[in-house]
Amino acid sequence: MAPGRRQALVVRGGWEGHRPRETTNLFLPFLTSHGFHVLVEETLEAYEDEKLLAGTDLIVQCWTGGDITAGESAGLAAAVRAGTGLAGWHGGIVDAFREDPGYPLLVGGQRVPEVPAPRRQLVTPTAEHAEHPVAAGLGPFEVNSPPYWVHGDPLNDVLATVTFPPDETRERPAVIPAVWTRRFGRGRVFVSTVGHGPEDLRVPEARALVERGLLWASR
Repeated sequence: MAPGRRQALVVRGGWEGHRPRETTNLFLPFLTSHGFHVLVEETLEAYEDEKLLAGTDLIVQCWTGGDITAGESAGLAAAVRAGTGLAGWHGGIVDAFREDPGYPLLVGGQRVPEVPAPRRQLVTPTAEHAEHPVAAGLGPFEVNSPPYWVHGDPLNDVLATVTFPPDETRERPAVIPAVWTRRFGRGRVFVSTVGHGPEDLRVPEARALVERGLLWASR
């Protein structure tokens, strides 16, 4: 890697329904154009490579479901705690490694499965963080896929939300975090629950959030 260049590690795999290769490929040219050397891994073993992670400025994870070993989980958390950024979208970051109790404490939330949801989602930026560099200038936008119901960490800075309408189980609307940033030790974490597939991530506002989030999270 040339001196002064940042390194991005893209870790992708898990459930193929979220098309981890196609979605991450959308952002590889963006990272390269912003001066990153990009390394792509399709196993989780990279999370146990301490030397690799110490030299990594940004981890982009797209890995839905699956299992992570104790060593891999500890390596990932240690890297972020030491300053490596972590970013991801949709199930690739908030519906991963459900048997690992420490993982949601790293990323700041976890999807709750099987919650009835509308077929489309309106993503609404929050007034509280309207000037955050990830969300500044963006207005509400629609995506043609169901939203995620997530349990979120109170230490998250929530940049955008989605609303679930009342139904036979919910007596009133529920406002759920959809995009957030957070700190974990010296590292930064960016999460967007939008991004079921390439079509979602081609929506200009959704893509802008991810691109800005990648840059914000990077060391």
